[in-house]
Amino acid sequence: MVTIILGIYIVLILLHAVNTGRDLVAHKEDLGHGNWIISGIVGFITDFLDTLGIGSFAPTAMLLDFTKQLSSDRLLPGTLNVGHGIPVLVEAFIFTQVVDVSPVTLFALVGSATVGAFIGSRLVTGLPEKKVQFWMGWALIVTAVLMFARQQGWIDILGADNTATALTGIKLVIGVVINFFLGALMTIGVGLYAPCMAMVYMLGLSPLVAFPVMMGSCAGLMPIASLNFVKQGDYARKVSLAITIGGILGVIVAAKFVTGLDLNVLTYIIILVIIYTGVTYIRKSRRPEAA
Repeated sequence: MVTIILGIYIVLILLHAVNTGRDLVAHKEDLGHGNWIISGIVGFITDFLDTLGIGSFAPTAMLLDFTKQLSSDRLLPGTLNVGHGIPVLVEAFIFTQVVDVSPVTLFALVGSATVGAFIGSRLVTGLPEKKVQFWMGWALIVTAVLMFARQQGWIDILGADNTATALTGIKLVIGVVINFFLGALMTIGVGLYAPCMAMVYMLGLSPLVAFPVMMGSCAGLMPIASLNFVKQGDYARKVSLAITIGGILGVIVAAKFVTGLDLNVLTYIIILVIIYTGVTYIRKSRRPEAA
């Protein structure tokens, strides 16, 4: 069964590559705003952090805003999903092989997040820039709060002494429903990792199971959500491609070569900057339109 799941991840990588690749080729003469090197470094850093469990969406939004890589904030949700799609699939491929988790549970939770993301992306692609700025700002603040809760150990307490590797009955139903909404929220920029981890713990699953569920959910939903973002052209093409290339390298380095790295202080710094970035986006959304 694990082989089937890994096969699905490979299919999703190909789907994402073909879907995005066709659009990039069609617009090869003008891939839009952004710098290859800066965006590639952003992808490397954020997917490196993502592999270590910090998450990639909020740090990417923060760094893209700081480096002014996007011509419009309206492109941010699509850029996050398209750019990180393949790197997160690589992460899920790695963690699914090393952590014992029920295939039925993994299928159900990943599937519900994917459906939620597809529906959510259809709504997000129609939002004007001011709405995207407003909701992205709050998404970043919520993500920062959840990251802080995790750093303080409040979320980990929920998983203390948990040993289960599968959900059944009403717990599985609850997990599917919650992950559906978490998948939908991912398309506007609310990171899935911390709330998904809290859900997994509260339902009694082992803390280790959180990694394949979190990464599998993101891996399943990003290529599907990207179908709508790419179709509508609601993403930064050059920036997304550079993030993908840099992100794959970041995942490989983090997974293969980094052990015992103390990220405690760095994570708190990231949380503070993410809150600042969130407030900045909200303030942008309240500014009057230029004449």
